[in-house]
Order: sequence, then structure tokens, then C-alpha cells
Amino acid sequence: MIGFIGSVFSPWYRWSGRRHPQNHVCINVATYGPGGRFTMTDRGVSALRQTNARFEVGPSMMRWENTQLIIDINEVSGPPLVNRIRGQIRLTPSAITSVEMPLTEDGAHIWRPFAPVSRIEVDIDRPGWQWEGEGYFDANFGSRALEEDFTYWTWGRFPTRQGATCFYDATRLDGSELAAGFRFDRTGQAEATPLPPKTHLRRSLWGVRRETRADQGGRARQVLNMLDAPFYSRSAVETQLNGERTTGVHEALDLRRFRSPLLKPLLAVRVPRRKTWQFD
Repeated sequence: MIGFIGSVFSPWYRWSGRRHPQNHVCINVATYGPGGRFTMTDRGVSALRQTNARFEVGPSMMRWENTQLIIDINEVSGPPLVNRIRGQIRLTPSAITSVEMPLTEDGAHIWRPFAPVSRIEVDIDRPGWQWEGEGYFDANFGSRALEEDFTYWTWGRFPTRQGATCFYDATRLDGSELAAGFRFDRTGQAEATPLPPKTHLRRSLWGVRRETRADQGGRARQVLNMLDAPFYSRSAVETQLNGERTTGVHEALDLRRFRSPLLKPLLAVRVPRRKTWQFD
């Protein structure tokens, strides 16, 4: 689940000149495995309602109730499997962190890991799509398009016995490198962690280059393909950190490919535009 104000992967937002982010909002839902669905409807400003505790986009919303983030979804998936997905996700952070990491020197892009150690409960209206398990909640903020400042990045969040470890590696457009790692415990305390060596993963089905980090001599491998696009890969990856085998979520993003104007019409098929909305 991703909530967007200024839907960074929307071709409609790009074609608009990115002048009015509130006119390109979205609650993206992706489910994996047999029968998996993908929803990413780009909606206009009439579909957006916000308060300090609520983010509402058309028929779906995220809201804080006491110590839980509750996400109500009512979306229609894109082709080739077009149908409605309804349900609710409840996320309970073990704690909220104070970490905020600039991804560029001028602070134009910021990563904010609000709750890297959380529990989730999922209840979606499909047989077998109900479960509880590990979760996390983070956010990225930016005042420029990603492709204006980066050529490539990878990110990973891996659960550990103490909490979770996250890695952020990126190549900026000017050739400089970002390499960062954090360990989080269940009380929300964070500390920078020494970076283990990079290790390569197989390229994605679309040939996106992928790498993560693992102990010296350790290896990493994909255990589940989650989302595959010409410029993006999301997968469950098993690696070894401080002698512990762990499986977490890994992303790789090729922004040279994303920059290509040839991709935008293809994306428009998967990301429909719904300009107007009327709340009851």
C-alpha cells in the first residue's frame, strides 16, 4: 500500500508538468501470488480530503485511530485482471522513530521511516486473503522529480530478532553515491549500522539490475517476485546480516529507464486517470 500526493509514477502527473500535486493523488494497492492484483488510479483534487489524522482519496482512506493506522481500501485493479478489491489493513507500530534522512545534500528528497517495526492485520474480500504478520510504515518526500536527481537506487527492509535493519543505496545523477544503513529496535531507537558488502541478485524479469547487502561471504536470493515493471522491481529477498538469515522487502528502481518518454503511454494503461470524484 502506498499513498501518493503527487503520484510520482503516474504518467498523467508527468504530462501535467507536476505543477499541482494535489490534482494527482492515489492509494496504490498491490497483492502478490496467485490472483494478485494491482491498483493505481490517478485521481483529481476533488477526490482528496485531509486532516491531521486522515488521508482520504476517493473511495479509500488511511486514518489514525489511537495507536493504529487503519487503511480502508475500495479500488479497481488494472488490466489484465480488472475487478474490485475491498478490505481493511490495520498497522500497529511498536514505536514511532525520530529518524529523517536527506537523500540529497540540499534536502530535496527525504526518507522518513516512521515505524520500521510494526504488526499488520490484513482482511481483503477474497478467500485466503486474511493474515497477520510483520509490517512497516515509511514515507518519502520530495520537491523534485526522482529522475531529476537519481539514476538508480535500491532499498531494503529486513526483520531481525532485535527489530529491523534498512539499507538505502542510490546513485545520483551527478555520479555521487548514497550508502546508508540503520538498525531499529522495538522501542523506536535507531543507530547507523556498518554497511556489509553489496551482493548482486539476479536481474528482474524486465532485466532491472538488482543488488542488496549481506555479510561477507553470505549470499542473497529472491524468494518471491512481488512486482515487476520495465523500470522497477519489488521482491521478497533472503539475505544474511550479522550471521542471521532474514527475509525482507527489497526494491530496485532504474530511473534512466523511467525517464524514457516511451514508457509513459505503457504506464497509462496500468495507471488510469479519474479526474473527478464526488463524496457522498
